[in-house]
Amino acid sequence: MKRFILILTLALFLSAPNLGQAADLDADADGLSDILEAKFKTDITNSDSDSDGYVDGLEINNGYDPLQGRGVKLKKRIEVNVKTQKLQYFLGSVNMGEYVVSTGKKSTPTPKGSFVIKNKLPRPKSQTYGLWMPYWLGLSSAGIGIHELPEWGKGKKESAADLGKAVSHGCIRLGVGPAKKLYDWAEVGTEVKVY
Repeated sequence: MKRFILILTLALFLSAPNLGQAADLDADADGLSDILEAKFKTDITNSDSDSDGYVDGLEINNGYDPLQGRGVKLKKRIEVNVKTQKLQYFLGSVNMGEYVVSTGKKSTPTPKGSFVIKNKLPRPKSQTYGLWMPYWLGLSSAGIGIHELPEWGKGKKESAADLGKAVSHGCIRLGVGPAKKLYDWAEVGTEVKVY
């Protein structure tokens, strides 16, 4: 059976009209792509690699180790590189993804160092700058956090063209879509390293 699934997976991959779809392949239908199965070293032909009664995708989506059983949590962390304007997020040692960000400009730089997410708010307003910061992940008492591109008066959204450039007032800005995904994934207490 395992051999049949591997052959079927290979046949699907080779016949795919767009190789970009390979990231979506899930040979054992456990909700975890075959690419992530390889990163987590789970069994691509077994939907429950540790035989604990929970499929691998469900465990990963909830931050659990799919190889340990008995509810072993994996540590979440976020890293932001101000030089490259990139944010990566990790579950255990596995890089779950990377996004282009916009960090602080020269006059209001993003502070470097180790932080933890102190709070999460869906759409707070900055009293200092008069703008809304959707999907806020607060990092410091000084008002620095990770959030979606800000919204100005009358719902005007900051331009996505600013992503990849140091133009913020010190916060780490994410695009529409990635900000919500990170907000939903990260928990209060998640470690954040800015360097």
